Amino acid sequence: MKYKDLSSLGQQELIEKEKALKEELYKLNYQRYSGRVEKPHNFSLIKKDVARIKTAIRQTEIKKDIKN
Repeated sequence: MKYKDLSSLGQQELIEKEKALKEELYKLNYQRYSGRVEKPHNFSLIKKDVARIKTAIRQTEIKKDIKN
């Protein structure tokens, strides 16, 4: 997921994507502790995507504050 793709989305859509990714990360963690993770590299990819989404959300908040 690229930042350019995220910047075009609305804030509510970003929040929904973040929730979905956090749920997926939770499921991966559950698999990790049960000992059957198929793709362990997904942990870092999902964490990075969540960070990108949080950055995009913060950028929209800053833009709103500057306009006011």
